[in-house]
Formats: sequence, C-alpha cells, structure tokens
Amino acid sequence: MLFDVYSKYDLTPEKADGCYLWDQDGIRYLDCYGGHGVISIGHNHNVWQAALKEQLDKISFYSNAVHIPHQQILAEKLRNASGYSDHNVFLVNSGAEANENALKLASFHTGRSKIIAFRGGFHGRTSGTMAISDYPKMKSPFNVSHDVHFFELGDEQVLEEIEKKQTAGVIIEGIQGIAGVEDPESGFLTKLQEACKGSGTVLILDEVQSGFGRTGDFFAHQHSGIVADIITMAKGMGNGFPVGGLLIHPDIQAEKGLLGTTFGGSYLACVATIAVLDVLEQESLVKNAKIRGENILHQLAGISAIKKLKGRGLMIGLEFSQDSTPVRKKLMGNNIITGSSSNPNVLRILPPLSFGDQEEKLFTENITSILTNKNEAVPISK
Repeated sequence: MLFDVYSKYDLTPEKADGCYLWDQDGIRYLDCYGGHGVISIGHNHNVWQAALKEQLDKISFYSNAVHIPHQQILAEKLRNASGYSDHNVFLVNSGAEANENALKLASFHTGRSKIIAFRGGFHGRTSGTMAISDYPKMKSPFNVSHDVHFFELGDEQVLEEIEKKQTAGVIIEGIQGIAGVEDPESGFLTKLQEACKGSGTVLILDEVQSGFGRTGDFFAHQHSGIVADIITMAKGMGNGFPVGGLLIHPDIQAEKGLLGTTFGGSYLACVATIAVLDVLEQESLVKNAKIRGENILHQLAGISAIKKLKGRGLMIGLEFSQDSTPVRKKLMGNNIITGSSSNPNVLRILPPLSFGDQEEKLFTENITSILTNKNEAVPISK
C-alpha cells in the first residue's frame, strides 16, 4: 500500500498533449493547473520528447564525478535567457533542494545562521525549507529548531532587523503561490534589496513556481527591477522532468565539497531543461504568458462574484468572498482542472505557457457561465 498523504482529484490521466489530458475513458480535460505549475511548454512537447529520446540512446546517467558538457550548455542558455549573465549555476532535483542549498550558501557566505522569511511563504518540505515555510501543521518538532524570524509580507519593520547585520539570508517568493497568489509590492522588494546589500545579507528569491516565464517575465521579481543574490527554480524548468537549480551571485565563492548532489544535473535533466529554454524562446512563450494573463484578467474583471483578481501572466488567483471549492468542483465537472490554495477563498490558475486562443476561450467562457449562474458548459470535446 502507498503511504496515503495526498488529497487527489477524481481523475486518472492516461494521455497528455499540449494543454490537455485524457482519462482512461478517453474524456478530454483542459489543464489549467499544470500539476502545480510544472508544465511550462505544454504536455509532451515534441522538442522536449525528442531531446529526451535522443539522449536515452546515448547515456542517461552518471554522477557529478565526471564531466557532463550538457551542464555548461544549460548554464549558458539559462544565464542568457534570464538576464542573470554574471551569476553561476548549480543544478539539483527539486525546488526544496534548491532552497535548502540557497540557505546553506547564505550561511556559509555570511558566517551567520539566522534566516528571515515571510508569513504565507512556502519553500519546501526538507528540514530547512520547512522551517522557513509558514505552515505549522506541516512541521515536525525536528523542523522548528532552526533560527528563523517571520515577518508579514510587506512589513517594513523587516528592514530594521536586516540592518542589524545578524541575518544570513532573506528568502521571499517572487509571487507567493500556495498562500493564494500574493504578489509583493515592487517598492517593498526594492527596499529589501537595498537593506540586504547594505548589511551584507544574502537576498534569496524563490522562483520555484513563479519562474521560467510564468508571470510574463522570466522571473517574477524582475517586474520590480531588482537583482537577487540567489535565485532558486524548479517546477517549469523541466516541464515535468524532475530538475531544479540555483543562480548564484559571483561574489559567493564555490569551493570543492561545499555543496553536492547525486542526481542533480544529470544528462536527462539537462536536455529536458535545454529543450524548455529553446521552446520558450522559439515560441515566445514568456510573451504569450503575459498576453494571455492580461486577456484573462480583463475578461473576468467585470464579474461581481470575484472579490479580487490576483497575479500576473499565467499565475492567476481568483479570490472570492467565500470558499472557492464549489467553483473548482463545477469547473472540474466541465472538464477543466484548476487548483486550490491555503487560502480557501482563492482559486489558482497555472496552465501551460502554451495556452492559446481556444484554451483561453474555453476557460473564460466556462468560468463566466458558472459565476453568472448560467451554468452552460462550453464542451471540452474529445
């Protein structure tokens, strides 16, 4: 038996393509959630598939005990695509692992132990990342022994704490996902960067969910014009292949044995990510995410049932005055998959960045019908 810890949709997908899933009965679903925002360029994109199949015929794995040229190719493409051309790259397997290594680097670099995090933030389920996540029910006694100070998102009292020069790192999400698509104000991020720079504190931007073009910028924090010391990423990075990574400021020095990972930066992980970067550029998917998001927010702006429209690009939150579960269930009844958040009133929309005219129309017309009590489903045909 499986260790039963997941709440699941009543859905068993057997096939996927682009923005759609098919279940065991051949029924098609519009995927507006992408498996927690993982699917970036679309399910089973032909470029991504071809890259993995070609690599499987050569070599699929060896550890970091040998030279893997694919890692350098990935690093250069990532630096160019992200605009972080001076930062160095460290490859891992997941967002939690990326954040865990970011915390260690901040502590190594500063010689300090304290981390500042924000209420509503979620950064992973390893020991350090769980300690800096604001979800007490998920924490074991083992997780609470770390030196972590929490502040409300946007609370400028954090600046005074940073200026004491006792903090190793400040970690903040480009947009808080699980909390309900909470976007830190640009002015607050600017002040945070200035305080960190002045105190020798490492500024860590967690872009695990909000990165790789999802918000219409390569990273969500770039909307504010700031530059982070460390950026962590995963989810959309591999389009479903497990991969994560860090972009690290050149002032943070690498030393042999400082960090390590057995599976991170494998041949398959690298070719999957290179394919994602290539498709993002070739198909202008970051720009598409921006346009689609603006369209969706514009089309839903006049619906009185929606208390607040949140997010940017294809990282959207629809906040209601009451629990959003009935809306999510009605959408699922219309064969449209969406996501929940820790704020029960917020419905999360995280579709593939390849969302097109047809997908936009299907989603907006179905949710509009539901929220205006017309209940006229727009069919998601086979």
